[in-house]
Amino acid sequence: MVFSIQKRAWLGLFFGLASTAAFAQGQPPKEVKRPQSGTTADTSLVADAKEALLDNIPIVSIDENDNQDGSAQNVSSQLSAGRDPYFNGATFHFNAVRFRLRGYDGDMFSSYMNGVQMENLDNGFTPFGLWGGLNDVVRNRDAVLGLRSTPYGIGDIGGLTSLDTRASRQRKQTSFNYASSNRNYFNRIMLTHSTGLNQKGWAFSFSGSRRWATEGYVPGTYFDGYSLYVGVDKRFNDRHLLSFVGFYTPTENGRQGSSVQEMVDLAGDNFYNPFWGYQNGKKRNVSVARTNQPVFVLTHDWKVNDKMTIVTAASFITGTRAVSGFDWYNAPDPRPDYYRYLPSYQTDPTQRQLAIDAFRSDVNLRQINWDRIYNANYGNFETVKNVGGIAGNDRTGRRSIYVVEDRVVGTNRFNFNTTLNTSLSEHIDFTAGASYQYQNNHYYKELNDLLGGEFYVDLNQFAERDFGFDDASNQNDLNNPNRILKEGDRFGYNYNITIKRAAAWAQANVKFRKIDFFVAAEHSYTNFFRTGNVRTGIFPNNSFGKSKVNHFYNYMFKGGITYKVDGRNYFYADGAYQTRAPFFDNAYIAPRTRDIVQDNMRSEQIGSLEAGYVLNAPNVKARINGFYTNFKNQANVLTFYDEQFRNFVNYAISNIGREHMGIEIGVEAKVYKGWSVNAAANIGRYYFTTRQNITISRDNTAELLRNDIVYSKNFRVPTPQEAYTVGFSYRSPRFWFVNANINFFDQMWFDFNPARRTYGAVEGLDPAGAQWRGIVDQTRLPSEYTVDVFAGYSWRMNNRFKSLKKSTYLVFNMGVNNLLNNTGIVSGGFEQLRFDFQNRDINKFPPRRFFGFGLNYFASVGVRF
Repeated sequence: MVFSIQKRAWLGLFFGLASTAAFAQGQPPKEVKRPQSGTTADTSLVADAKEALLDNIPIVSIDENDNQDGSAQNVSSQLSAGRDPYFNGATFHFNAVRFRLRGYDGDMFSSYMNGVQMENLDNGFTPFGLWGGLNDVVRNRDAVLGLRSTPYGIGDIGGLTSLDTRASRQRKQTSFNYASSNRNYFNRIMLTHSTGLNQKGWAFSFSGSRRWATEGYVPGTYFDGYSLYVGVDKRFNDRHLLSFVGFYTPTENGRQGSSVQEMVDLAGDNFYNPFWGYQNGKKRNVSVARTNQPVFVLTHDWKVNDKMTIVTAASFITGTRAVSGFDWYNAPDPRPDYYRYLPSYQTDPTQRQLAIDAFRSDVNLRQINWDRIYNANYGNFETVKNVGGIAGNDRTGRRSIYVVEDRVVGTNRFNFNTTLNTSLSEHIDFTAGASYQYQNNHYYKELNDLLGGEFYVDLNQFAERDFGFDDASNQNDLNNPNRILKEGDRFGYNYNITIKRAAAWAQANVKFRKIDFFVAAEHSYTNFFRTGNVRTGIFPNNSFGKSKVNHFYNYMFKGGITYKVDGRNYFYADGAYQTRAPFFDNAYIAPRTRDIVQDNMRSEQIGSLEAGYVLNAPNVKARINGFYTNFKNQANVLTFYDEQFRNFVNYAISNIGREHMGIEIGVEAKVYKGWSVNAAANIGRYYFTTRQNITISRDNTAELLRNDIVYSKNFRVPTPQEAYTVGFSYRSPRFWFVNANINFFDQMWFDFNPARRTYGAVEGLDPAGAQWRGIVDQTRLPSEYTVDVFAGYSWRMNNRFKSLKKSTYLVFNMGVNNLLNNTGIVSGGFEQLRFDFQNRDINKFPPRRFFGFGLNYFASVGVRF
C-alpha cells in the first residue's frame, strides 16, 4: 500500500511538471491600511487548506536526476517539490494571529493557475476565494517561498505559487466528502469525478460543493456558498494538449466587525459583533458580502521537442463582489458602538453607571435596533421638489432616512501569458515569457433595502452641510438632480478604472557539479486611468469622463547561487531589485468623486536579499534562511472624519519606507518507528524606516488644509514578528496518523493612526510626560499561544468488502485548533483614524480589535474509488 501511494505521487508530480523544464531551487513605535477583506487568510480557506494537508497524499521529495541518466560526479540540484518544513509550519499553524510571511502584504506574492497569472491589478492581491470549496481540484500546486527561480514566471519578492487544475492532471477517481466545522461554515458536501486521459486523448473532470452555516462561530455571522468546477482536456498527439477549466463559486456571508474593548466588556463576549441586531426575533446582519465572479482559463501545452516546451494560457474573470452597509440622511448614526452612545461618553459618573447598567441588561442597546430604524422611516413623510431637475415635478411619500446599500465592484479581467522552457545544453536551462493583463473595475453603490420607506434621494448630505442647500453642490449626479431612488438603483459614486500591464522576462539556470546559479530580468509597462460615469456637484469639472492616463515603466533583476556540498547539504544566496508601479488604490486621492492623483506619483523601489542552508537527508529535512527586504516610495490614501478640521479629509501619504529582516527555521525529523518531530520559527523585525509625508485636503472641496510629517520612523509593521511551533507526529503502518503542535506568538502591534504621530497632536505637551507617550507610542499586544491537534485514518474497503471491483477508500480526517480554548487572543487591530485634538484624549476613539477563534475544529469523512 505504501509503495502504491508513493508511486501515484511520483506519477502525479511527473505529469505536473511535464510541460516545464526542471529548475534549481534551488523607541518603539506602521503605513495605516485597514484590514482588507480577503487579504488575511479567510478561516474557511484555512480549514480547506488543512483538510488538504491531512489528505492521504504523502510528502514527496524527488531529485531531478532520479529519473534520468546522469553523471555520477554531479551533485543534484535542490528542488522545491517536497514540502518545505518552515513553509509547512507557517501555513498551517500560524494563522490564529493573522501571520504574514516575512511581514509582507499579499501583493508581494505571485499566483498562477494553469500557466496564467491570477492576482488583481488594482491591489496586487490573489482572489483565493474565487476557488473556495474546490479542494479536490486545487491540490496540485508548486510553491516557492522567497527569491528562488521558477519555470512559471519571474516571481515576486515573497514567492510564487502555481496551481494546476487541468482535467488531465486530476487523479482518476470519484470521491464524495462531507465535512463539519464550527468556523465560518458548519457543513460542507463535495462531489468530484475525474476520468483521466482516455484512449482518444480526452479527459474530463467535475467538482461541486456546498458550504453553509445559519450562524458561524461569531454571533450574527452566516455563510452560504456553492462551488462548481468543470475541466476538459484534449491531447491531440504527443506534442499538443489543449485544456479548458471553468469554475464559479458564488458566496454570501454575514460579516464580523471589529470592536472596541468597552463594548466587549459590556457584552461579556470577546466575539461581540456590532453588525447585527434582532428583527422579528431573528438576527439580521447589515454587513453582508456577496461574490459572483466566474473564472475561465484556456491553456495550450506545446512540446516543441524533447528539450523545449511552450505553455500559453489566457483567462477571463467577470462578475461582481459587494459588501452591504448602512447609509443615512440627516439622522443619528445607527451603529450601536458609535462613540457618542457608549457609557464612556457620559461625563457625569451617575449617568455613566446608568448607561453601563442599561447596556449590560438590554441587548437591543448593544446591537442594531432594526425596529427603531424601520419606525423612523415609517414616520418620515416628505416632499422632494423638482425631481430630475424638472420644475414642479414633486414627490411626496415616506422618504427613507436609513437604507441598506451595497458597495459594488464589478470586474472584467483578461490575462494572457506564454512561457518557454528549453534546455540549451547539459548545463543551461533557459526560460522566457511574455504577458498582457487588462482589468476594468466598475465601482458604484446600489440601493439594497429601503427599510420600510418608499424612496430615497441621491444627495450628498455632507456637501449640504458645507454649502447649504445649494441645488448643485449637494447633487451626486448633476445630470440627474434630485433623483428619486428605488431598490436596485445605483447612486452615490459611480466610476470605472482601467488598468493595463504588459511584461516580458527571461531567466537562465546554469548547473555545474558543485555550483548552480540563475539570473533573471523583467521589463514591464503599466498604465491606468479613471472614467467617471456621473458628474458630481462638488467637482463638476473633475468627475465625469476619462481622466489623464498614468504611465509607468518598470523593471526587475533577480539572481541566485547554490553551493552543493553533496546531495544532502546546500548553501544558497539570492537577491532581487525591482521597481513597481503604484496601485490604483494608492494613487487617486478620492476616486469616488474626482480624478485627482497624488502629487509626484512614482514607482516603488524594492530590494531583497536572502541566504540559507538546506539539509535534505532521509530522516531529517531542515532549512534555515535569513532575509532582508527594503521598501521605498510606497504610498497610501486615507479618508476619514478629522476632529481637528471637523470634516471629512483625505490623507495622501507618500515616502513610506519599510525594512523587513528576519530568520526562518524549519525542521522535520523522523525519530523512531513512525514517530517524527517538526518545528518552525520565524524571528523577524519589520519597521517603518521613514518619516512619511502627508498632504491633507478637505474631501468635499479639495481645499489643501496643510502638509505635514508623520513621525513614523521605527514604528512596527502590524503582523506577528515572532512565531514558533513545535510538534510531534505518529504515522502508523496501519494508515492512521496523529500530530500535535504547540504554537507561540510575540512582537505583535496595533496598526497606528498617522494623525497621532504629527506635531499638531502633541504640540505643547511634555515629551517626558505620560500623556505625550500615550499619544505617540505604538501599542504592543500581549504574546499568545495555541495548541493544535490533527488526526486521520484511511481504510481500504476492499479488504472487507470483496465484491468491490475498484479500489475504494474511506478516509477520515480531523483537526482541532486552539485546543485549550484560549479565547483572549487578540489576532490584530488598529487605532481609529479619528483623534481628539482638543483634549488629546486617546480613549475617546479607542482602538478596534479582532479576537481569534477559541477551540475550533474541522472534520471530514470521504469515500474515494
